[in-house]
This record gives sequence, C-alpha cells and structure tokens, in this order.
Amino acid sequence: MQFVQYFGRKVISFTQKFGSLIILSGQIFRYVPRIYKDRKLVLEQMAIVGADSLPLVLLIGSFTGAIAALQATNLFDKFNMINVATPFLGSSIATVIFTELTPVLTALVIAGRVGGAIAAQIGTMKVTEQLDALEMMAIDRIRFLAMPRVIAALVMMPLLVVFSDIVAILGGFLLTHFKFGFSANTFFGSMITFFSTHDVFIGIFKSFVFGGTTAIIGVHTGFATQGGAEGVGRSTVKSFTLSASCILILDAIFGYIL
Repeated sequence: MQFVQYFGRKVISFTQKFGSLIILSGQIFRYVPRIYKDRKLVLEQMAIVGADSLPLVLLIGSFTGAIAALQATNLFDKFNMINVATPFLGSSIATVIFTELTPVLTALVIAGRVGGAIAAQIGTMKVTEQLDALEMMAIDRIRFLAMPRVIAALVMMPLLVVFSDIVAILGGFLLTHFKFGFSANTFFGSMITFFSTHDVFIGIFKSFVFGGTTAIIGVHTGFATQGGAEGVGRSTVKSFTLSASCILILDAIFGYIL
C-alpha cells in the first residue's frame, strides 16, 4: 500500500511538472512576434549560446569524429575485413556522425554549459528577489528572460551541430588516413557515393529539438529555485540532469521514428 501511495505521488508530481513545462512553453512562444523588438536581448543570448560555445563544440566534434572512425575501423580490422569494408567506411562514419553523435554530444555539451547557466542565472535572480523587482517595473519575466534564451538555443544549436559535423568528418578522415592510410579520394569518395541529405536533416532537426528542450528546462528550473545559494546549486545540477535525460530519451524516440 505504501508503494502504491509513493508511486501515485511521483506520478502526480511528474504530471504537474510536465504540465507546467508545457504551459511555460506556450507562454514563451506567445512572445515570438516580439523577437524583432527584443532583438538586442535575443542577439546577446545567441552570442552566449553560439559564439562562446563554439570552441568547446569544435573540440568535442573533432574527437567525436576520430573516435567514431577508430571504433568502426577497429571492428573491421579485428575480423581482418578492413579491405572489404574500405569502400563503405567513409559513408558509414559520416552517417553515424550526422545522425547521432554530433547532435547528441553537442546537445549534452550545451546542456551542461548553457542549460546550467540559464538555471543558475535565473535562479540567482529568483532568490535575490530580482524577479519581483521586474514585476514591480511591469516587465514580463517571460518576455525579458525566458523568450530570448529559448529562441537563441533554437537558432544556434543547429548551427553549432553543422560546425561540429564538419570538424568531426575531418577528424574521422585524419584518423583513418594516419592509421590505415586511407586517401582523401577513398574516404570522401565513399561519402559522396552514399551521401544522403536526409541524414543531415535528421541531425539538424534533432539539434533544434534538443536546444529548445534544454533552454526551456533551464528556464523552468531557474524560476522554481528556492533556498538561497544552496538552492541555486541544486537548480543548476537539476537542470543539467533533466536536460541530459530528456536528450537521451528523445534521441531514442527519434531513432525509432525517423
């Protein structure tokens, strides 16, 4: 009986939080027509999400491609099938990079760097009563704080993934070149032969959803912060944990549907 009560409380709590996220999303997108008027706020957040995160994303992307190529080549090399698989390795590495690795890993990096920062910033404003001050000045906190951050994440995440794709492909080529002597014609020729724009669009669509999810969770967690500095720390960790979990769950769902 206690288990049923505990399970019921968790279900009700989850439903309430999920519903509040949906409501917050509706309130945020209600202000989309004001993007031009609030373009300064949006551009500031785009710089934080995009330009400031780009060096880290490029670093992660380059090693992502190298690791993908390493695992693919080691697998075939283990069974002495590297020569048979050579015409297909470039395309297989590119496919997994475009559709899975760079969208997911870039989203996790942004969830840690940007999602946590959003929760910390808004959470600090909450516990120091700056949000109350905004209300007293008749400034809508959704328009002023939430909308620019969510729009910036939606716009910049696909761009970050495109840059990550480029360096990941280069990283994959360099590893196969130095370890197995693949030429550029062999690697990129395989990519061109079996290339599908569908794979690229899947990765970009995923990144769009992941970016929006991360920003909305960060904003929601920040608005719900309580308990002073300790509460801000909890909100930061909670934002990253929830964002990372949602990214992986959504990726599994997309993998089944798309």
